[in-house]
Amino acid sequence: SNLELAFGILAVVVLNAGIGFAQEHSAERAAEALQAMVPATARVVREGELCEVPAAAIVPGDLVVLDAGDAVPADCRLVEAHDVLVEMAALTGESRPTPRVAEAVADGVDLHEAANCLFMGTSLLNGSGRAVVFATGTSTELGRIYRLTAETRQQVSPLQQQVSSMARRVAAVAIAAGVALFAIRAHSSGEVVGSFVFALGVMVALVPEGLPATLSVSLAVAVRRMAGRHALIKRLSAVETLGSTTVICTDKTGTLTKAEMTVQAVWQSGRLHAVSGVGYEPAGMVDEAGEVKALLRAGALCCEARLLAPEPGRHPGWRVLGDTTEGAILVAARKAGLDLAATLASWPRTATFPFDADRKLMTTVHQSPTGGYLACMKGSPQAVLDRCESIALDPAPQAGTPALAEGRRAEVERANDALAAQGLRVLAVATRSLDRGSPHKEEAEQGLTLLGLVAMSDPPRPEVLDAVAACHSAGIRIYMITGDYGLTAEAVARRVGIVGDGTVRVVSGSELDETSDADLAALTVQGGQLLFARARPEHKMRIVAALQAHGEVVAVTGDGVNDAPALKRASIGVSMGEGGTDVARAASVMILLDDSFASIAAAVELGRAVYQNIRKFLVYLFSHNLAELAPILAAVFVGFPLVPLTALQVLAIDLGSDVLPALALGTERPEPGIMGKPPRPPSEHLFNWSVVRRFLFLGSIQAAGVVTAFFWRIHSAHIPYSAFTAANPVYREALTMTQVGIVVSQLFNSFAVRTEERSVFSVGLFSNLPLVLAGCLGIAFSCCVSYLPAFQAVFHTAPLSVSDWLMLVGFGLLLLLAEECRKALRRERRRRQRVRSIPKETAAAGATGEVAA
Repeated sequence: SNLELAFGILAVVVLNAGIGFAQEHSAERAAEALQAMVPATARVVREGELCEVPAAAIVPGDLVVLDAGDAVPADCRLVEAHDVLVEMAALTGESRPTPRVAEAVADGVDLHEAANCLFMGTSLLNGSGRAVVFATGTSTELGRIYRLTAETRQQVSPLQQQVSSMARRVAAVAIAAGVALFAIRAHSSGEVVGSFVFALGVMVALVPEGLPATLSVSLAVAVRRMAGRHALIKRLSAVETLGSTTVICTDKTGTLTKAEMTVQAVWQSGRLHAVSGVGYEPAGMVDEAGEVKALLRAGALCCEARLLAPEPGRHPGWRVLGDTTEGAILVAARKAGLDLAATLASWPRTATFPFDADRKLMTTVHQSPTGGYLACMKGSPQAVLDRCESIALDPAPQAGTPALAEGRRAEVERANDALAAQGLRVLAVATRSLDRGSPHKEEAEQGLTLLGLVAMSDPPRPEVLDAVAACHSAGIRIYMITGDYGLTAEAVARRVGIVGDGTVRVVSGSELDETSDADLAALTVQGGQLLFARARPEHKMRIVAALQAHGEVVAVTGDGVNDAPALKRASIGVSMGEGGTDVARAASVMILLDDSFASIAAAVELGRAVYQNIRKFLVYLFSHNLAELAPILAAVFVGFPLVPLTALQVLAIDLGSDVLPALALGTERPEPGIMGKPPRPPSEHLFNWSVVRRFLFLGSIQAAGVVTAFFWRIHSAHIPYSAFTAANPVYREALTMTQVGIVVSQLFNSFAVRTEERSVFSVGLFSNLPLVLAGCLGIAFSCCVSYLPAFQAVFHTAPLSVSDWLMLVGFGLLLLLAEECRKALRRERRRRQRVRSIPKETAAAGATGEVAA
């Protein structure tokens, strides 16, 4: 029988290990993910000839040839560039396409700011060029980020720390108690072997053997629930870490925003026309679209990008091929009712003057359906204004175009400044009628008529506002850390509610370079409205480390390669599943499958519920440990020669009758108001005084009932203690009373611990069906132990009578009623505290009113 029990325990251990392995199988893959970002091949010029070589074979000094759509295979310097625009979001967090040129830059410029450099992991959105490689592999900026990620140690979760601490304490108490009782019993009886078996039973009784399996499976249940809310957890212990999070450090691009430029307003003739809808899907409308249709048509004609419809099975959503800014104009034109294909067909392009960083604008020439030609220009408002002579005050450019006098120019500049102050990127659109389709650049780009301004941004996700508010109400501070510009970051932070009205301090990357670790730590904990802009990977890691040094539990969200080191260093790293990079997903422990910041708030609520439920089954498990220990101690002190509960029975109770109810407690839904409370202090122990006080209260009642039942049956024999032997039928009945009594009282205990303050009857005694079924299985197991001969032979038990069962059920009911009385007293005490606080609040309000008066 002992061998069978050993195999049973081994099965539980294997199950526990299997669950952990299945959840953490994909944890450490940062190196493979980085490799996937590097293009497989690249085109280089060697010995004067263009050839294609594996990306891994590129060496410093190679001349790389790049076109639009190509991924950059190494860090390199442009020596020839034609209208090059680069997507840098994955590396720097900057959402806008970045122009790159071949001209030399001044000394001392930061490498990321060098306008003639390209970096591995980025890609060309537009143009073409040739570049000389100066760094490959781990020497690149992407490689530097990988080294930071690889060298960063994964943080131990608060739950792992708490459970390890609790395990050490419980083990120390169990060993100390076992040794002490072994010495006492061996000294009094002189029997070493029996005393050792007795001490072993004490130690087994004190250790909750079912706790590891209960923890693992309960966390796995929470993982499945979170997956239903679009949050994938790769490490079980991270579930609880979410619930104890005190600070969220969030990226901007792709996390709070969709990384899709969207036109939000069109300014024309002194009026602002709002544009609804978010992203590249042309769902939405332009306010009074007829008045700005000519403006948006000219803007759409002056675009190289293409708007692509969803492709089932390949690309489920709308997307843009080319510059995202141009894509936003195309989407706005669709919202205004323009048929892009028909417009391009009826206005064929005859000449193009591409965008470049010096002119800050682009011009195209088109043949008009009614005859003649039209030059369309878009670009920086100031650059376009300098080339305009008139302004259109009517939807039709050919009618009502007064001269662009200083007063009108000032009006346009004020409108531009007002839109830019909101963190919007502003482009001006202008046109000019021409007599020929192939004019000189100077002819096409002078004497234009300004049609208006187009204001766009990378908009926040619609659901982020509510998610940020939920986090704030839960007492969680949110810091934005982005590689984008400070004004843009502040505008987005205000729109989503991360910061409110009032002054916001925006700390730039250059300021962080000059700030010591001590000053940074003081900055992060002093409160106030704080944002970090133009931040590099090292900066993000320093900020996270500074917060953790002050005991904060930090969650970091991000989607780019540049976020990977901070994601790994964080207490919990949260990456994006749809728009994120493989590097970020590999470095994180939680992946948002829908890329929604709102899923974090839902996951925090579930994480808090997990911690709450862990405490419930800790009370449940440790209270019955007292009931197991009490009869053993009572037997020592009254001199009873046999153990009232064998080690085999203790293991049978712990693994056979307690694990399933504890697991059912782990599936309890969050109690009301859980997100209205602040995070638990990081210094608060899982096994704190409130948990100890509660399990001592419930365990003492259980212990009293079990001890009473055991010795009541022993005394019914009316023989001295010394006359009892292991074969005595009364002793076997008493053993059965002890084992079944613990199981029955645990059934009522499981109902009692379901709520911390509310009455269990208010939530429904049988509302947790798995708990009821688990309790019934425990009772059924107890019946088998009592009545089936095979179990009687293993556990040395005997049949119980109806009166025995009634006594044990009565003790269980007593426990449930006592706990209900305790909760009622606690609710009444809290009500009185609230009543006493009302006069103070009223008095304070009155005093404030008198002062105001």
